[in-house]
Amino acid sequence: MSAQPQGPITIHAVEGKSDLHAFVDLAYRLNRGDPAWVPPLKGDALALLTPGKNPWFEHGRAQYFLARRDGRLVGRISAHIDDLALAQPAEQGMGPGTGNWGLLEAEDEEAAAALLGAAEDWLRAQGMTRALGPLSISIWDEPGLLVEGFETPPTIMLGHNSPRYQEWIEAAGYRPVKRLYNYAVEIVNGFPPLVNRIVAAGEKNARIRIRRVDKKRFDAEARLIMGILNDAWSDNWGFVPLTDSEIAYIGKKLKDIVFEDLIRVAEVDGEPVAFMIVLPDVNQLLIGMDGKLLPFNWAKLLWWLRRPRSRRLRVPLMGVVKRLQNSRMASTLAFMMIEYIRRDGVTRYAGEQGDIGWVLDDNQGMNAVAEAIDATVNRVYQIYDKAL
Repeated sequence: MSAQPQGPITIHAVEGKSDLHAFVDLAYRLNRGDPAWVPPLKGDALALLTPGKNPWFEHGRAQYFLARRDGRLVGRISAHIDDLALAQPAEQGMGPGTGNWGLLEAEDEEAAAALLGAAEDWLRAQGMTRALGPLSISIWDEPGLLVEGFETPPTIMLGHNSPRYQEWIEAAGYRPVKRLYNYAVEIVNGFPPLVNRIVAAGEKNARIRIRRVDKKRFDAEARLIMGILNDAWSDNWGFVPLTDSEIAYIGKKLKDIVFEDLIRVAEVDGEPVAFMIVLPDVNQLLIGMDGKLLPFNWAKLLWWLRRPRSRRLRVPLMGVVKRLQNSRMASTLAFMMIEYIRRDGVTRYAGEQGDIGWVLDDNQGMNAVAEAIDATVNRVYQIYDKAL
């Protein structure tokens, strides 16, 4: 087998639909040999990058780059700036002068270095003084580089990348600034006695009501939950508020894969103050679809969505309003929602494992909850920055 040609790397800005499709398709070629990589549906991958489809572009702008060697595509990267992120306090991780990059795929270190350099040059030309990444594209999509947990495929809404990328990114001068944890927990046999006692005590408290969402009122329920989320996460590192358009967009994307018995809203004295969303792991289907719904994969997906059987269940979002955080009430509500959904997840969806994350490394409350239910970290993501 002859060696690949090793000419110089050239970088091109993505222009037009053909380049954009090449940008998306490259990930499938470079990751096809990785049994833990889950190919997203190509329509979803394109929508993420397209103004008019992804409402992130109402407050953000992006430039995509392709790397070629001797005419052959060998890498890609995005560079992007979020005006809402620029308006956040610098001590929370974003703030003035901070631009982002993400969606990095590269055949080798030379291509990765050239792509990172192109993203940095674009951010610098836009007036940015710091590059923070990877984010694909916002903090709400797939943030961070996977640095631990390459052995198994991720659950829905978690990223996966080559283990080689960490060395290449750090060699380009990036330093870690934040770690994100994903936890795994066995759910068939229930939680430790302490958790059960807290749940039982909460059930005797007349002020507390834990309810399922009403899918007939889906849009209103989505606005309610995301409103709690914007308040609950507002002091977190990396926080960028979700706009009304983004809330509607997220609701539309998730509507087909959310189920009333896997989402809970907690009310105290009649006021909604907390929520927990659990999703069945559609990745177990996507991993064999190569990003395509046609000709037959759409039927498989529709059939599965009628009543999913999902060994792994993912908790992508959970929150308690800020005024109750770090209180006994907050932990009671969290454990009650977790336990109620655990019961339905096991009996109705054949769930065996819960995946909780991502969780910021300094989020003491959520890390303590994970420890209390005997969850263990199974994936670690890292976010980097570099002065420009």
